[in-house]
Amino acid sequence: MKRFIEGIDRSQTTLFPDRLDDYIAEDNPVRVVDVFVDALDLGGLGFGRVEPEVTGRPGYHPSILLKLYIYGYLNRVQSSRRLEREAGRNVEVMWLSGRLAPDHKTIADFRKDNGKAIRKVCARFVALCRQLDLFADASVAIDGSKFKAVNARDRNFTRAKMKRRQEQSEESVDRYLHQLDSADRQEPSLARSMRTERLHEKIATLKEEMQRLEVLEAQMLATPDQQISLTDPDARSMATSGRGSGMVAYNVQTAVDIKHHLIVAHEVTNVGTDRSQLFAIAQKAKAAVGTDSLDVVADRGYFKSKEILACDRAGITVTLPKPVTSGVRAKGRYGKQDFRYVAEDDVYICPAGERLIYHYTNVEKGLTLRRYWTNVCQSCSIQHLCTTNKNRRITRWEHEQLLETVQRRLDEHPEKMRQRRETVEHPYGTIKSWMGYTHFQMKTLKRVATEMALHVLAYNIKRVINIMGIGALIAAMKAA
Repeated sequence: MKRFIEGIDRSQTTLFPDRLDDYIAEDNPVRVVDVFVDALDLGGLGFGRVEPEVTGRPGYHPSILLKLYIYGYLNRVQSSRRLEREAGRNVEVMWLSGRLAPDHKTIADFRKDNGKAIRKVCARFVALCRQLDLFADASVAIDGSKFKAVNARDRNFTRAKMKRRQEQSEESVDRYLHQLDSADRQEPSLARSMRTERLHEKIATLKEEMQRLEVLEAQMLATPDQQISLTDPDARSMATSGRGSGMVAYNVQTAVDIKHHLIVAHEVTNVGTDRSQLFAIAQKAKAAVGTDSLDVVADRGYFKSKEILACDRAGITVTLPKPVTSGVRAKGRYGKQDFRYVAEDDVYICPAGERLIYHYTNVEKGLTLRRYWTNVCQSCSIQHLCTTNKNRRITRWEHEQLLETVQRRLDEHPEKMRQRRETVEHPYGTIKSWMGYTHFQMKTLKRVATEMALHVLAYNIKRVINIMGIGALIAAMKAA
């Protein structure tokens, strides 16, 4: 083939480099993995088989398998079978493992049996980032995202799903019975006989399905959240941003550093909402950063009075918007935000200028609430714009000033909402892209947490490489 770049003859003798190390450049990320794992105290982290057994067949050192997994997650190879293939054909993996090629069962068992230790490795790299002064700003953005579980929607049952499936089965049985009645009124024939037989088979199948649903319903009602998943028992059906959509998933919480977009802390939960997650993940991020105070920005899905109070008492400054749950604005009436509180007199001033005074205190859902109203509403000219009752009542939480401070902080820095979105959405998009926008490889909450820790570790390693460079990172790890 003239005027084309031509390859060499496959049968030609070639002199390859004498050392495997010559194939790996000094700025290859695989060297970061090697130095990082070699510096770890694997026995102290809880890895098994760090010390070899006196008898029996020799096994692989856990450092080899850990390097293999970190390399795999850095390069979008999470499957144990694919890692087994890479160990036999990938020069970088050969260099990293010393040309060892564990079988896929050994690789998979390592991830399954050393979950807690692997999660500690992820935390150890975050601690290294803290030593490198990458969290100097002590400011994080918090968010949650749904990651698909190994459980199809048809194998997850909630009360609503169960009722819908039972109704569909009953409707199908009624329809087939009606078709049987119609067939009985027709003239006898071979075709009618075959059709009747098929209908009887379908009815029998549906009745078996209804019996199975009854058993599953009893199991579902016995669970605390009245939900059951057949493939992954810890996975839960969760609503997503799309209207009327949802998935069987896990809710992954992350706290991401504002400056460098590093994942400071993460937690895998099977709770579908973020409402009660703020303090737990913020406290975890504060401990990871190693600071006495921490600035946190989150979206309105995290707004909960008790969570904000717990953060304030722990030295965590929170910025997030308050969701508008009342429909009075949509109906053209004044909302609570139109009433001004005067702390000196402990009264509210309504839009008409009247004073709503304190009357009594009660406790609802664990919150101590103070009640305010005035008795002049019925003679007010703008009552129709305020309330449909005899008088308008305002409720104030005993720590309401804390919520007002949070709102004032947001009003003074509205750009923080855009900053939050630009910070915390980036890691989720990157990790889901590496996963191929598919489900986790593992089942149950404990093992999914291990898999997520590997994703977070790989993401953080790649981020620090981009920030510092490979040579500087290796030098810093050797000096740490």
